[in-house]
Amino acid sequence: MVVCGDDGLAHRLAAELRGVYGEQVTLVVPPNGRTARPPVVGRARAASAALFDRVVSAAVGGRTGAAGPPSGPNPGQRADPEEPLEAAEPSEAVLAEAGVARAAALALVYDDDETNIRAALTARRLNPRLRLVLRLYNRRLGQHIEELLDQAAALAAGDQEDGTAGPGAGVEASTTVLSDADTAAPALAATAVTGTSRVVQTEGLLLRAVERPLAADGSGPGTGLCTLALLSGGDPDGGHGPDAGAEQQPRLLPDDEEVRRAAGRQAVVLEHVSAAPGTESAAPGRALAGIPSLGSLFSRRLRWSLAGLVGCVVALAVALWLVTGIHPLRACYVTLLDLFAIDDPALEEPLGRQLLQLLSALVGLLLLPVLLAAALETFGTFRTASSLRKPPRGLNGHVVLLGLGKIGTRVLTRLRELNIPVVCVESDPEARGLAAARRLRVPVVLGDVTQEGVLEAAQIHRAQTLLALTSADTTNLEAVLYARTLRPDLRVVLRLYDDDFATAVYRTLRAAYPRALTRSRSVTHLAAPAFAGAMLGRQVLGAVAVERRVLLFAAVDVDGHPQLEGRTVQEAFQAGAWRVLALLGRTGTPSGHVLEKGDRVVVAATRRGLAELG
Repeated sequence: MVVCGDDGLAHRLAAELRGVYGEQVTLVVPPNGRTARPPVVGRARAASAALFDRVVSAAVGGRTGAAGPPSGPNPGQRADPEEPLEAAEPSEAVLAEAGVARAAALALVYDDDETNIRAALTARRLNPRLRLVLRLYNRRLGQHIEELLDQAAALAAGDQEDGTAGPGAGVEASTTVLSDADTAAPALAATAVTGTSRVVQTEGLLLRAVERPLAADGSGPGTGLCTLALLSGGDPDGGHGPDAGAEQQPRLLPDDEEVRRAAGRQAVVLEHVSAAPGTESAAPGRALAGIPSLGSLFSRRLRWSLAGLVGCVVALAVALWLVTGIHPLRACYVTLLDLFAIDDPALEEPLGRQLLQLLSALVGLLLLPVLLAAALETFGTFRTASSLRKPPRGLNGHVVLLGLGKIGTRVLTRLRELNIPVVCVESDPEARGLAAARRLRVPVVLGDVTQEGVLEAAQIHRAQTLLALTSADTTNLEAVLYARTLRPDLRVVLRLYDDDFATAVYRTLRAAYPRALTRSRSVTHLAAPAFAGAMLGRQVLGAVAVERRVLLFAAVDVDGHPQLEGRTVQEAFQAGAWRVLALLGRTGTPSGHVLEKGDRVVVAATRRGLAELG
């Protein structure tokens, strides 16, 4: 495996492939002065990963390169693949030195789309059978790139049908385009709304993992599909709970006997939602998205002024009806004529009629500036439709989103699909997410979140959640600490890069604000399993954080998997490793169904379990 990148995702992906799947990985990163430092994944996990590498190396005769020299030099293969290869850019010479010509898979996870595309085209030429995984932010361009590279691989494979084994023989060439923003956005949005990131969606199937206590009689998950995990005594979804001992670790994918013995214990239960959020419930709102509402056209003060004038007209019409005794409809008509100074003066009419005519004329004079103001506000609203909106005064229960970069923009789109009110805060007036905010008509506050008054302008005191997604850990932390001084019970979700730093922040915030919900999420931590699965030829649909462990959801073809093929859904289950959740393309998944060739299933698996499925 070859991993090329310039940020934390490259380092975490390489660690995932080595420590979990036991793959030999060559990491290509820019020189130290141009790259972000690798993420800290914890001493215990680093030690266990090193031990696992040594065991695998001894078992397969130096496959990982961690124990002893390789059996012999390979052309295009580096002598020490564990040592990162430093290069400013992934040129053809750099890819050749990294061993792309003989590699099984290549991941290009640079932050720049153009760099990844250029390197992918070069790599496909060097090795037509290479399995490519690209990180692209532009989804439409990514679809075209997938088709182009797959077509090139198919043509190259046809040219090699003469029996010669070219580079990468035995590996099925494929191209997968992923986005760390798209991978992490559903989890971050779900965390902001419900306090949990446990949502997985595929092919119209929406699965949601919820936390609930098991029944006292040990009857299992109740209305849920199955029990995914038994939680420890610490915080269920905090991600950085204060108790991290081995005896406090959650139990992933327990069997029925374990579930029965854990009666009354907190558990993560899987539920099936009939329709994906935003497909039906949000449709009416989108159908009327082009029609501005009354509240967006006129200010509240102007609306109250118009209502007051209408009340005056009604009162004058009723008074005229009582004074003159004419028909009520005629009284309304005459009042409107007086209002617009169309009727003749009531010179020979009774005194009451004359007074009412004067009052109607006075109300008409008051109506003119109100109508002019309404016209000006309507014109201004349409004129500034392409500009950023300000948070309305009566907004309540919304989500304050800090940062409109790649991650923030995807999360914003996801929140609006769920019809969640959002107020964005962005310091860069040229941020890429501002266009999406204009299109979605989301209020935006431009300013540095660390400056006093910016969060107040976003009405943080009436918000439900603060979602800090800027690229700077200290900025996110400072914003959260300041917000907590304004709202001690505010739910906060932080995007933090360093795991050790996130653990310390989480424990401190939990101790200082025990009644408030605190969550810390790492985008690379959520995205790395999907990229690693794609490099191994698997489709990882999502990752669910269960305390400090991760449960993966993947789509797997039954053909070629002896652990699945020929077994019933109930038999194709290994406690603590994997469980079949659903059969794609069919309604329902009876436990007695025998899995056969052509079936495609959704499985929940631990990292080790997914590696064992092969």
